[in-house]
Amino acid sequence: MSAIYIEFDFQVTPLQPGTEILIAELGYAGFESFVETEKGVLAYIQEDEWVDGLLSEIQILNSDEFQIDYSQKSIAQVNWNEEWEKNFEPIVVDDTCAVRAPFHPKYNVPYEIVIEPKMSFGTGHHETTFMMLQFILENSFEGKKVLDMGCGTAVLAILAKLKGASDVDAIDIDDWCVENSLENMNRNGCGSIKVFLGDASVLPKVPTYNTIIANINRNILLEDMHLYVACLIKGGSLFLSGFYKEDLTVIKECCNNLDLQYVEHKEKNNWVSVKFVH
Repeated sequence: MSAIYIEFDFQVTPLQPGTEILIAELGYAGFESFVETEKGVLAYIQEDEWVDGLLSEIQILNSDEFQIDYSQKSIAQVNWNEEWEKNFEPIVVDDTCAVRAPFHPKYNVPYEIVIEPKMSFGTGHHETTFMMLQFILENSFEGKKVLDMGCGTAVLAILAKLKGASDVDAIDIDDWCVENSLENMNRNGCGSIKVFLGDASVLPKVPTYNTIIANINRNILLEDMHLYVACLIKGGSLFLSGFYKEDLTVIKECCNNLDLQYVEHKEKNNWVSVKFVH
């Protein structure tokens, strides 16, 4: 059975940084997907995951610095494509990688990824996904075994495969993301990528991967970091994103305690992506 989602239409004044802060807090609270609009953001959460009082945890809604109004409605997943066709514009990362929908024209770049995101997160538009795409473009993946943790649309897994990764596993806790990832993999000629339903508990307990990519959120990263390290080979790379600049210190501390060495990080609109080596 297809899940039912609740769509919240938030009207935010001032738009920035209000929308940015709101998306971060909603993500921590369990909202899965976001579409930025001219007046704010559309935010989506599964009806089964919604509990009364959840929005009381969103601090910005009680801030005197912002005026935020919202309405809500239940939607079926099939409506998601209509939303993306209205709002999804193609992106180009460093003149090297284009991410577009099937209804967009082709781009003349070395790497082109065609994504139909539906209810999945990860089109490249969000700062975290954009920076992770940059990291993949800048680093060698030839012949490596790669894990995309919290794969969403699998856009990161697909680019890793296009860059020569020998084996790629993709994992997401949401069955709709798994289904969407399989569709996008086949659409981009990357059907050899293996996709699994689950969380970090399904990861192998022995060093397996040369590279791990995890674009999730601060709390999940901190909770599951030891499980990532357990399956990362010595000398392997770990790319993390999904958190703010002010979270970088606690992320570094957690990684240092697990024998991970900081290499570098990127910043975009106060979001951060970071590279560690084991």
